[in-house]
Amino acid sequence: MGVINKGEILLETGTNEIEIMEFKINNKLYGINVAKVREIMVAESVTAMPLAHPVVEGVFKPRGSVITVVNLAKYLFGNEKSQEERDLFIVTNFNKMHIAFRVDSVEGIFRLSWTDIQKPDKTVSGGEEGVSTGITEISGNLVVILDFEKIVSEIAPRTGIQAEDISKLGERKTNDDPIILAEDSVLLSKMILECLHTAGYKNILKFDNGQEAWDYLRTIQDEKSLAEKVSLVITDIEMPAMDGHRLTKLIKSDKILKEIPVIIFSSLINDELYVKGKQIGADEQISKPEIGSLVEVIDHLLEKNKE
Repeated sequence: MGVINKGEILLETGTNEIEIMEFKINNKLYGINVAKVREIMVAESVTAMPLAHPVVEGVFKPRGSVITVVNLAKYLFGNEKSQEERDLFIVTNFNKMHIAFRVDSVEGIFRLSWTDIQKPDKTVSGGEEGVSTGITEISGNLVVILDFEKIVSEIAPRTGIQAEDISKLGERKTNDDPIILAEDSVLLSKMILECLHTAGYKNILKFDNGQEAWDYLRTIQDEKSLAEKVSLVITDIEMPAMDGHRLTKLIKSDKILKEIPVIIFSSLINDELYVKGKQIGADEQISKPEIGSLVEVIDHLLEKNKE
C-alpha cells in the first residue's frame, strides 16, 4: 500500500482511455477513476467528530494532514460497516479536497476506453441523480463506477456548486453567444445551466458526453457561419463514450474548429492534469465547484474572441 505513482499509470492525454481502480464493499464490486486517488492506506484509528453527518466516521491525521473518513458501506447500504483490521482507506483528491473512503479491499487497476463504460439505466440506478456514473465489465464482472463528487456534495452541500456565487459578480447583461456544454451528470448539468442562465448566458446547447458534442461540431464545422453556431465549449473530463480531454484534443486538432475557446470544468483539475490539459490545447481549466470563476473566464474568452 502507499501513494499511487501517477507517473507510471496516468495515460497519454486525449486517447479516450481511463484507469479504473476496482474495490469491494460487502462483496460487491465498485470502481473509481485512478485520477481521483491519492493513495491506498491500511485503515487507521479514527477520531469521531461531534454533529458530523451519519456516514462520516470522523478524522485521522496521516503525516500531519487532517483527513475526513467516510464509511462508504453506510452511505451505500445504510448499514454501518464493521471496522476490520484488513480494511483499507482510499484517500482521494478532487475538488481540491482530500477525503478517505473505507472499503473492504482493492482488487486492482484496469485500463479501459470510455466507450466501454455505459451510463446506468435511471430506472434502476436511483433515478436521474443516482450515485453511479457508469457501469463497465472487468474480467467478466460488472463494476459500478461511483459518483464520488455527488456523495461528497450530499454529505457536505457547501462543497458543491453554489448558485449564490453568481450574485457576487454584480449586475449582468444578457448574452446570446452560443455555448456548448458537455456534462454527463444530470444534477451538475442542471446546476451549471441554472447558474449560467442567471449570469446572463441564455443560448446554451447541452450534451451528455464528449461524443455527442463532437458529433454536433462535425455537422457545423464546414458552415461559413460557424461563429453563429458555437462561440465557446465547456466540457467536463469524466464522461462515458468520450471524455473531455479527447473532445478538447479533437477540437484543437481541427483546422477550422481549433479557434473555438475550450474550457475544461472538472473536479479533477490538479497540477498534473492541468499540464495535460494545456498540452492538448485547452484555453482554460477550472476546478469544480468554482462556478463564479467559470463565468468570469467565459466573459474574458468571449470578449477576447471578438477583438
